[in-house]
Amino acid sequence: MTQTLTIRRPDDWHLHLRDGAMLEAVCGYSSHFGRAIIMPNLVPPVVTGAEAVAYRDRITAALPGDVTLRPLMTLYLTEATDAADLVAAYRAGIITAVKLYPAGATTNSASGVRDFDKVRGVLDAMAEAGVPLCVHGEVTDPAVDIFDREAVFIDRVLDPVRRAHPGLKVTMEHITTKDGADYVRANDNIAASITTHHLVINRNHILVGGIRPHYYCLPVAKRESHRIALREAATSGDPRFFLGTDSAPHPDTAKESACGCAGCFTAPNTMSILAHVFEEDGALDRLEGFASLHGAAHYGLAPNEDSLRLVKRDTPAAYPAKITAGDETVTVFDPGFPLYWHVEDVK
Repeated sequence: MTQTLTIRRPDDWHLHLRDGAMLEAVCGYSSHFGRAIIMPNLVPPVVTGAEAVAYRDRITAALPGDVTLRPLMTLYLTEATDAADLVAAYRAGIITAVKLYPAGATTNSASGVRDFDKVRGVLDAMAEAGVPLCVHGEVTDPAVDIFDREAVFIDRVLDPVRRAHPGLKVTMEHITTKDGADYVRANDNIAASITTHHLVINRNHILVGGIRPHYYCLPVAKRESHRIALREAATSGDPRFFLGTDSAPHPDTAKESACGCAGCFTAPNTMSILAHVFEEDGALDRLEGFASLHGAAHYGLAPNEDSLRLVKRDTPAAYPAKITAGDETVTVFDPGFPLYWHVEDVK
């Protein structure tokens, strides 16, 4: 039996496109999205308005001709960030937000913030100008267990920063814990993105029966109770929660190594997975809010005008197991179940 669901075209509020051959290989796989907030953690990172323009131009040039994805650029917050340049870039429409990486928290985060006193002036300027701050919410203290780093970040870093800068609009990105969801619900001027893969996997998927590097991501997947809390938040209809895939392509040689990279490449099959998850939880009527409406409202943007159709068929949708990027391959995230929801564009 065929089922059909038509929603406003979704947006991806957290996307890695990389650069060079990888950019050219992966950008077309986000074609189902109208807009995407692009992460700035290149090497070297995107730290000025001029660099954001140049990166945006490279993305636009790499997009296939039939793909209308609009890249929304961000700047990488460093302890040397120029507040005037940042605010000018925001007011000119060059950037949509600024990204905070605690130094050493994840891929290409070495230029991130170590001493938060050194960015207080920038955060004050952002609050005054209304520039959203996107936060990778983990501490990097080696004494803190990796599975506790999000909860500790809330107490040690995020809450003090928000109290010091009460006007700052914050997106707590890719939350992975009940602690994160509860903190967002309990506070104003903050929202959270949730990835596709964190709705599907828990830490057992990474470790039970052998190490599975293509499920390894940062923030790392947590225990099952946290996955359930994330699904409850995502499917609740609460406008403070929305989709940010954190789709993060890495060459297989880098993932399948003695010190493998963190990241799941979910761009190709995200919408089929989400339809499965929301149907499973009896919340298909709330998928449009999570994927298409809530994030736009948080960032002060109108929803996309065009639509996307999801059709459930008797045969699974076909997605590649791997794609080619230059001389490398990239593994597409495997949710572990067949995907009967097919994605169709509606112009």
